[in-house]
Amino acid sequence: MYTVKVLSGGRVRFPKPVREKYGLEKGVQIKLVDHDGVLVVIPLAGDPVDALHGMLEDGPSLTEDLLDSRSKDKEQEDKRTDRSNENKYGER
Repeated sequence: MYTVKVLSGGRVRFPKPVREKYGLEKGVQIKLVDHDGVLVVIPLAGDPVDALHGMLEDGPSLTEDLLDSRSKDKEQEDKRTDRSNENKYGER
């Protein structure tokens, strides 16, 4: 937790670790929200695509999950096709 002072003109200087963590550089816009007496500071992304880039990199691979799901679907479809052919042609 940090304590900061309001400077002349209503300016507030964020501590360096906070600026680095949230990408608060000169020109970055922030939204101030009064939430039941608590002032909330929300950094706004200049480019939403840039802001979202890499947000899932530490999570599970969605591509691998999709490929696994497709593989299971194909196996089930192959089993249904085999059973259908056995019934259709009397093969066992």
